[in-house]
Amino acid sequence: MARKKKKYHYIYKTTCSVTNKFYIGMHSTNKLDDGYIGSGKRLWFSINYHGKENHEVEIIEYCDSREELKKREKEIVNEELLNEYLCMNLVIGGEGGRGFTFEEQKLNAEKSNAKQKILRETDPEWKKRESENMSKGQKKVYEEGRREKFYFYDWTGKKLSEEAKRKIGERNSEQQKGERNSQFGTCWITRDGVNKKIKKQELEIYAQRGWEKGRKLK
Repeated sequence: MARKKKKYHYIYKTTCSVTNKFYIGMHSTNKLDDGYIGSGKRLWFSINYHGKENHEVEIIEYCDSREELKKREKEIVNEELLNEYLCMNLVIGGEGGRGFTFEEQKLNAEKSNAKQKILRETDPEWKKRESENMSKGQKKVYEEGRREKFYFYDWTGKKLSEEAKRKIGERNSEQQKGERNSQFGTCWITRDGVNKKIKKQELEIYAQRGWEKGRKLK
C-alpha cells in the first residue's frame, strides 16, 4: 500500500537546555502540534536522562514535499555538522528517522551512555567540554525558572551540638560497615595525572590500559 501523503514537511532542531546539545531531523505530519520531538539514538538518551521537559523543538525550515525534505536534510546534516561537538546526529541526513519502542529507546540510551563513559575516562578535553556545557545549561535552566533548587533545611548560621555530632558519627559508622559502605570493594587508580575510583575486580582491565593502582594528589 502506498504511503499516504502528509500535509506538512519540515526540518526541525531539538536542543537540550541542560547540555546545549542539539539534534536536527526531518518530519512529515498532518498536525503541526503532534508532539514529535525526534527519534535519534543520542537524542533519546538525552531525553531519557535529562527529561523531555528540558528539550526544546523548533522548526527551522518547511519543504513542499517529502522528496524535497530528504534532499534538504541531507544538505544540512552533513559531515561537517556531524563533527561538531554539540551535535547529537550520528549519520548524514536524507533517510529519515523512525519511531523507537520503549525497549529500543532504553537499549540505545545504554549504548550511548557506555560510549560517553569511555570518552570521560579516556578523553580529558571531551570531559572538560561536557562539564562546562552541563554547568552552563544547568545555570540557564535555573535562571529561566524551569527548574527549582530544593533545600531540605537551611543550616545558615546554625551549628550542631557535640551530642548531635556524636550520634550522627555513631549512626554513620554502623550503617557503613562492610558491604554497606559505599566504598566497599573499590580502589583508586591513576594515569597521566587523572585519578579514578573503580571496582577492584576491574583493576586488571584498567592496568592493561596503562592505569596504575593508587592516586596522585595535585
